[in-house]
Amino acid sequence: MQLSSLLALSATLAPAWAVDPVKPMAAAIIADSLDPRALPNSPSGGYAPAIVDCPAARPTIRSANRLSPNETSWLPLRRNATVEPMREFLTRVNIPNFDAGAYIDRVRSSPSQLPNIALAVSGGGYRALMNGAGFLAAADSRTPNATAAGGIGGLLQASTYLAGLSGGGWLVGSLFTNNFSSVVDLQRGSKGSAIWRFDRSIFSGPEESGISILNTADYWKTVAEQVGSKDKAFEVSITDYWGRALSYQLVNATDGGPAYTFSSIADEPDFQSGLQPLPILVADGRAPGERIISLNATVYEFNPFELGSWDPTAFGFAPLRYLASNFSSGSVPQNGSCVRGFDQAGFVMGTSSSLFNQFMLQNISSAGLPDFIQSALTSILNILDRDNNDIAQYVPNPFFGWNSASNLNANQSQLSLVDGGEDLQNIPLHPLIQPSRAVDVIFAVDSSADTNFNWPNGTALRATYDRVAHPIANGTLFPPVPDANTFINLGLNRRPTFFGCDASNFTLRAGQVAPPIVVYLPNAPYVAHSNVSTFDPSYERSQRDAIIQNGYDSATQGNATLDAQWPTCVACAVLSRSLSRNREIVPDACTACFQKYCWNGTLDNREATYEPGFFIGNVETNSPAARMGGNLWAGLVSAVAVAVVLAV
Repeated sequence: MQLSSLLALSATLAPAWAVDPVKPMAAAIIADSLDPRALPNSPSGGYAPAIVDCPAARPTIRSANRLSPNETSWLPLRRNATVEPMREFLTRVNIPNFDAGAYIDRVRSSPSQLPNIALAVSGGGYRALMNGAGFLAAADSRTPNATAAGGIGGLLQASTYLAGLSGGGWLVGSLFTNNFSSVVDLQRGSKGSAIWRFDRSIFSGPEESGISILNTADYWKTVAEQVGSKDKAFEVSITDYWGRALSYQLVNATDGGPAYTFSSIADEPDFQSGLQPLPILVADGRAPGERIISLNATVYEFNPFELGSWDPTAFGFAPLRYLASNFSSGSVPQNGSCVRGFDQAGFVMGTSSSLFNQFMLQNISSAGLPDFIQSALTSILNILDRDNNDIAQYVPNPFFGWNSASNLNANQSQLSLVDGGEDLQNIPLHPLIQPSRAVDVIFAVDSSADTNFNWPNGTALRATYDRVAHPIANGTLFPPVPDANTFINLGLNRRPTFFGCDASNFTLRAGQVAPPIVVYLPNAPYVAHSNVSTFDPSYERSQRDAIIQNGYDSATQGNATLDAQWPTCVACAVLSRSLSRNREIVPDACTACFQKYCWNGTLDNREATYEPGFFIGNVETNSPAARMGGNLWAGLVSAVAVAVVLAV
């Protein structure tokens, strides 16, 4: 079989289908301009990291017993910048018989009294990216009509933290590597850009001068050359290819911005001024010799300042900018070298979505590929398996020699990280429930595929709740959450649900505070079949926009057409912990909201199935629920096989 034929096959693994245009929000998606606005600050000028002179104060690992100095100094700027958007939002939704503006004015000078808001977007591939994008569009005051009656616009501007995991991490990473662009701007794109062009799968590559086999071949040849440049001096893994391919769709720059780093977000003037929330991505650690990721796995977070974990296993953070430097026992010794550029943005986003070890555990023949491709895949996967490079490898391990009494990786030369949802905590809640961050409310967008038809059933929330009962949680708290059948039987996965509403219900030790209220926003069919498979690799723009619109309608409850009081209830969730701390009387309207939306502890664990119909109405045509596309991972790995051949 000729190489061109193999490329053609990998490019046709994902059939696309058309749907009708969507309604309200998409009216703004008419222009054709999006400037590339990230920072290509890798010292090599390309994908490969580079050895650099160490700074006078050599990089060190810090203990996780408090926030980093960088986050600590940034927080007052951000908290101050959230006050006016928060005041505007709370005033606009108009809680009856409560002057929200006057309340914020009274507490604005005290960060400990102000509400502290966080947003969390789950994993779930492109489904999670698109559904999460709808929520963020609804929460963003820059979105047309988001601040009109029934909207929740301004919630994003009032938030301190924005966390993403796997597909949700693609969303968060894409926003920030494009200078915190709005969802509408990313949908709009720009002429000649592949940004958010999901109609061309990452196996085919972006359309630059017309769809052709040559373009696909050149695309994978470029990817292979970029990864090869890193391979000359550093360990590479399948995640390097994965992250490079994703970047073409997520970073608005030539070749997906190979020189753009995640730490460069901290150099953006708007971020430094506190005008943007802190982005956080989540990955799980894989202990040496393990394949299955359990709830006891160490949870790692990436933010623009650091990579590390609050868990007692690692209990430390490394400066993100200097990953791959020669750390040993918590510092770079005088004879050690410093490295920059290892935290390439696509590699970090790819790390949070590295599902390749799951794919390896499957029978390759189940992908339905021809024999000759199966043979090629088997060869590549066996090599990756043998070298433990089936996931993301961070070499040298920044936590080598660190916290050796409890750190399983302390004696390992490499740190192995996998998809942050593989421990079932598919919503990135872990960084947001850390007491040091003092978050009051988390808006948790769940696009998990827990049921047979790819809808969530609360498993992600339950996993985090279950984990806090174990020593690995290091004393963090989380609201009680029921079982999956109760979620379905009580309709908790059909509509927004609040967990942990009453702070007085928690038994606290000295110095402990109640955990955040969790506003659970499950993916559900408001106006579109948004339950597409995690493994669908391509989407026509009209379907992309329909699923984003569906997420928008979930966040706003159809611009408050399903519940006229919904914006008020969002405001009540924002205010609740702050009111409790300040011993304020809860407004009657908020009491009514909590009676309606808070889980009251009722259980119904009878076996249940879940096949919901549309809550508002279908904006699609010819789009069957849970349509299955070509196997995403099979397509990617076959394309990587081609890339390896091209690079030889």
